Amino acid sequence: HVLPLFERHYPDDPRPRQAVEAARAFVVRAQLEVDAFYARDQRGFLEPSHELAAESAALIKLLNETLVQAQAFPSKPVHVVVPFPGGPSGVDLTARLIAPKLSESLGQPVVMENRSGANGMIGSDAVARSAPDGYTLLFTTPSTHITAVFLSRSVPYDPQRDFTPITAVVEPVSALYVNSALPITNMRELLDYAKRNPGKLSYASSGIGSVFHLAGESLRQQAGIDILHVPYKGTQQALTDTAAGTIQIMLSALSGAVPFARSGKVRLIALIEGKRFSGMPDVPTIGETVPGYERPPSWFGYFGPAKMPKDVVARLNGDIVKAINLPELKAKFTEGGLETIGNTPEQFAEQIRRGFDIYGRAVKLVGLKPE
Repeated sequence: HVLPLFERHYPDDPRPRQAVEAARAFVVRAQLEVDAFYARDQRGFLEPSHELAAESAALIKLLNETLVQAQAFPSKPVHVVVPFPGGPSGVDLTARLIAPKLSESLGQPVVMENRSGANGMIGSDAVARSAPDGYTLLFTTPSTHITAVFLSRSVPYDPQRDFTPITAVVEPVSALYVNSALPITNMRELLDYAKRNPGKLSYASSGIGSVFHLAGESLRQQAGIDILHVPYKGTQQALTDTAAGTIQIMLSALSGAVPFARSGKVRLIALIEGKRFSGMPDVPTIGETVPGYERPPSWFGYFGPAKMPKDVVARLNGDIVKAINLPELKAKFTEGGLETIGNTPEQFAEQIRRGFDIYGRAVKLVGLKPE
């Protein structure tokens, strides 16, 4: 009677049907033993065989697992794994801002866990191997689900096969800055200056293969300018050197560069985005001057393991989107240079596929090889 209900809510879980089939087989076997006993001796006490007792224990275990799975989600705390170190980083901070509001919507605690290592692959792999019941989620960036595929030979999971996309919550807004001493106030002036001075301008990024490295190389190729890439290990020193004039151009997230811009030592001239940022509507994008310009993708998003029940995915998506669209959270995101997204699982999956295409073209352009 309950099997159709289970299969409607958990179409990818074979355990409900297995439990029913095991129960039917058990009943048949038990009846045969009872019939055999009474045919042999009706005066003794009926004791099941060792085989039947073992079958009974296994059946009870399977039925209990099935009933636990069938409980309304969520019935216990939800764990969110951030595969990067804790601290004031954009990823970890964003996940912790969302957690209390998501807990209110779910009616269960949301437990944060930082499992860093191997550029985020250790924590991501742990989630991929967890039970697909909605109680273990991953909050990550393209570095574990797109970049890693192109830059590492030893990714222990398949980013598209081993995970269930739930939603991309925000996009970190990034921009192109120049040293304030340069006679450049907009993107057109930068391109003209670069063409008049080929090879004399250098741009800083947070490292080889980073989003900002590939964004700069895409600009160099699509705009037809000769600028030199200078990779740094992180953004802080790169911004410091751009402010000092050692480097002329910097590509960076808004959150880290705004203090330098406010000091007047660097000048923000364009966003590295597909559209203008709601928090800075007067700042144009690179694409408005260089038609067709696309930078590699950037987002913070939630995933679960593969084969999660569809109703659990829908519940999580709805509650997460509800939380991130609360006015107080949206205001904090905007202040931190984050654009709220909150798309559907299907839209997020398509966003990831599109990201693979863009990143793949950029990697081919630069000539990067996995290590």
